[in-house]
Amino acid sequence: MAIAPAYEANLPASPEWLNKGDNAWQMTAATLVGLQSMPGLVILYASIVKKKWAVNSAFMALYAFAAVLICWVLVAYRMAFGEKLLPFWGKGAPALGQKFLVRRARVPASTHYYKNGVDIETPMEEPFFPMASLVYFQFTFAAITMILLAGSVLGRMNIKAWMAFVPLWLVFSYTVGAFSLWGGGFLYHWGVIDYSGGYVIHLSSGIAGFTAAYWVGPRIKSDRERFPPNNVLLMLAGAGLLWMGWSGFNGGAPYAANVASSIAVLNTNICAATSLLVWTTLDVIFFGKPSVIGAVQGMMTGLVCITPGAGLVQSWAAIVMGILSGSIPWVSMMILHKKSSLLQKVDDTLGVFHTHAVAGLLGGLLTGLFAEPALCRLLLPVTNSRGAFYGGSGGVQFLKQLVAAMFVIGWNIVSTTIILLVIQVFIPLRMPDEQLEIGDDAAHGEEAYALWGDGEKYDPTRHGSLNPGTTGVSPYVNGARGVTINL
Repeated sequence: MAIAPAYEANLPASPEWLNKGDNAWQMTAATLVGLQSMPGLVILYASIVKKKWAVNSAFMALYAFAAVLICWVLVAYRMAFGEKLLPFWGKGAPALGQKFLVRRARVPASTHYYKNGVDIETPMEEPFFPMASLVYFQFTFAAITMILLAGSVLGRMNIKAWMAFVPLWLVFSYTVGAFSLWGGGFLYHWGVIDYSGGYVIHLSSGIAGFTAAYWVGPRIKSDRERFPPNNVLLMLAGAGLLWMGWSGFNGGAPYAANVASSIAVLNTNICAATSLLVWTTLDVIFFGKPSVIGAVQGMMTGLVCITPGAGLVQSWAAIVMGILSGSIPWVSMMILHKKSSLLQKVDDTLGVFHTHAVAGLLGGLLTGLFAEPALCRLLLPVTNSRGAFYGGSGGVQFLKQLVAAMFVIGWNIVSTTIILLVIQVFIPLRMPDEQLEIGDDAAHGEEAYALWGDGEKYDPTRHGSLNPGTTGVSPYVNGARGVTINL
């Protein structure tokens, strides 16, 4: 029987260094992360906002996904994972050439030396799959970061300003965090732990989103006071894609289908489930009933919190992290938010600050406590890395986690501010109030639902009074906390 060409020895498309299992998993993981954004967050954003903003919110996510990919392969990938230019930045260049994409993947600045600067402590990262797989995998992380950031400015940001903001923020903010912590920058070599993006993705998007919300300005008063989701069941579909996609998010981080990947997938789901249950329990205790929106929030904070340490902590620690991620962001959102004039002033539409900045920071610090030495040896460039819970140099590790968080926070505040102030010179950041009263029809000339016949708009003189009542309104949609919906 003839051998199928794909299984013949020494084929040019199957070089000796290629591990087909690792490559298959990496492409699968990349697809899972991509599905978190497209259609996951597109669906979630479209359904969790007020009906009049469904199309605009979905389009902001859709546009970001496409724009990030083109900018990524043109210049940004190699700024994040290329040759070192500065301690926090790589040399930008296209990632489009055949010779670049078909060779074995590598992260050139990741070679880690001992303090003498001569002897190699950890060799350069060289996964057993092509560069094309790594470029696409890391793109999906960059895209979801941008889309998460968008959650802070839904319902009022000028779509043209958003179209300008996406490539600028990707190049001047995201690539800095990615290179510093993942691509061989100064935080990587210092030994800071960010397994799969607690700082690079979640802390960055939460802080940058909050900063953007400050500069863009608030929604109109009626939207801030009441911003109910237009389709809770569809929202759950988007949330489900996020949860299941997170197995690729954290499972793909080791760049191999190995032991660390398996640990990461299990821990991810344990932490998410624990956090959801804790958040729901707090809702029942304080509000008297469980909230579906609250459960999704708890799911999200659990997924975010475990991300910086998913493959590096034991599973009992994942439960502890889930308990804390289901309670601390709940307190920041439900209690501290009411008492802080700054949090009340800044209109963070989906509360990305709480669910991503707070939860991401919490996860990074907890990783500094619970990172298990044997698991650290499987992945980290700095030998003898461990969390403070395990003694030795663990106390120093916790301090490193704190310092890295301060760098990420500071960079995102400054870079996001500068980018928006520059854009503001040419394009208004916020839509005019008269357009904000209308929503999708004003921004796009399209609406999400045709509720009265064949696209016929609601007319009270023809269709009668519409008064659904307000009995039993969830605390998540009445605007009493200032953050109407939080994800």
